[in-house]
Amino acid sequence: MIIFKLIHHRLKHGNDDEFYRMQARDAIKWMRKHGVDFREGLLVLDLGCGHGIFGNELGNIGCEVVMADVNNWLCPDALAYRFIEVDVNVDDLSKLGQFDLVICSNMFEHIENTDKFLGNIKNIIKPGGMIYFSWTNWLSPFGGHEISPFHYLGPKLGTIVRDKMFSKKRLHTPYLNLFPTYIGTTLKDILTVSGLETIKTSPRYYSELSFITRLPFIREFLTWNCAVLARRPSA
Repeated sequence: MIIFKLIHHRLKHGNDDEFYRMQARDAIKWMRKHGVDFREGLLVLDLGCGHGIFGNELGNIGCEVVMADVNNWLCPDALAYRFIEVDVNVDDLSKLGQFDLVICSNMFEHIENTDKFLGNIKNIIKPGGMIYFSWTNWLSPFGGHEISPFHYLGPKLGTIVRDKMFSKKRLHTPYLNLFPTYIGTTLKDILTVSGLETIKTSPRYYSELSFITRLPFIREFLTWNCAVLARRPSA
């Protein structure tokens, strides 16, 4: 259960690179436990890579990593990796190629049309390959990102109240680059995608309590960040 380590680190050091490396290492451990074979040369796409910290951790264990995002924000440690500029809300994902493993870490809530994304994502996964994606669901304590906890007042009113109380500039605006997402709806949507099967769903920061994600309604509040591992069947 990594959540206590993350809270301690954030209180002491803030959101530094090590804070995100800790999350990446824990996610890799979780994926390995549920069947991902991180063999030498495994072809991985870090989609929505941000600074590339997650992808760099995969590169450190021998994976062949490709970074992709709408802009190149790669940190110095990740600059050596191949980078592809892509906007998942607009571009045809097939231009990215196919991969053994696709990582979409903390990006799902930034996708405008998640149905379209899920319908297309399987095309960039090799048969037998897997996809890991996690996101901060809207009704979790931090679902509104820097608008939290005012997001519980609703996307519009919550934003207005937050902006009146704090002068600090926001990075996210609901329905512009932050979209309310729900665990129940997302899991149901994955089930409807032909050629994609769910392997495991857990709260990302306390994956030992995976049963929470099976509890309708309650899971929306108690799962601070939801992680899903899915596979494209070989046949």
